[in-house]
Parts: sequence; structure tokens; C-alpha cells
Amino acid sequence: MDDIGLLGAAETGILAGAFAAILIVGLLVYLFIGFCLGKCFEKAGKPLWAGFIPIYNIVILLDIVGRPLWWLALFLLGFIPIVGSIAVLVIMAILWIDFAKSYGKDVVWGILLLFFNIIMLPIMAFSKEIAYVGPSAKSAAS
Repeated sequence: MDDIGLLGAAETGILAGAFAAILIVGLLVYLFIGFCLGKCFEKAGKPLWAGFIPIYNIVILLDIVGRPLWWLALFLLGFIPIVGSIAVLVIMAILWIDFAKSYGKDVVWGILLLFFNIIMLPIMAFSKEIAYVGPSAKSAAS
């Protein structure tokens, strides 16, 4: 019998192990980012656990930066091929810049948060010098 196109036991085991490793690393990164986001939320008077809950953490983020709740609907643009990805990237850039400004940081810090989140967010979360100063989007609109 010819097994062309089928995986043997060794290959299946390797693929299953690789999948499990990727899943575990992804889960650990998610938990780390959620914890760091939660610590930033605590600085703004919000609960730590909110950093771990998908979608709700964006609601809290919108509240912290002073953007209206309807901005959550803008993430639906991500379902539009190509253009949607660019739109969501722009929305996330605005939110991270607002987030950085809400903690007394500048635009560059917000852009670094967008692209190097796993490095910059822990710095914000655990730095004693960085404190919540108020919603930046509301003060910019006034």
C-alpha cells in the first residue's frame, strides 16, 4: 500500500508537538499582555481582571482614553479585505497614542506601544514614574 500524501506517525507527532508549543507560548503571551494591561488599568482606577477579557478590555481602554463607546464598532471594519486591516491599524494607532498621552507620555511612546506592545506595556505597567493623568481624547476635544 502506498502512503503518498499521508503523514506517518512521526510526522503527525511532530506537528502535534509544534501546535501544542505554539498554543502554550501564545497563551503565555496573552496572559502576560493581559496582566500588564490590567496593571495599567489599575493605575486608572479600573479592575486588573479587565485586562484579560477580550472586547471588554477595549471598552475599558476607550473609557480610559476618553473615546466614545461607539468606537468599538470601528473594529468591524477589520472584516473588509485589505482596507479593513489598514483601517484597524489606524484606529489602534490612535488608541495607543491616546493611551500613552493619558499616562503623560508622547506620540512616539504611543507608536512604540502599537508596534512593540510586549516591551512597552510592561514598562508602563510596572514603572513607578508613569501614572494616569486623565483621558487625553476628552482634553484634546475641549
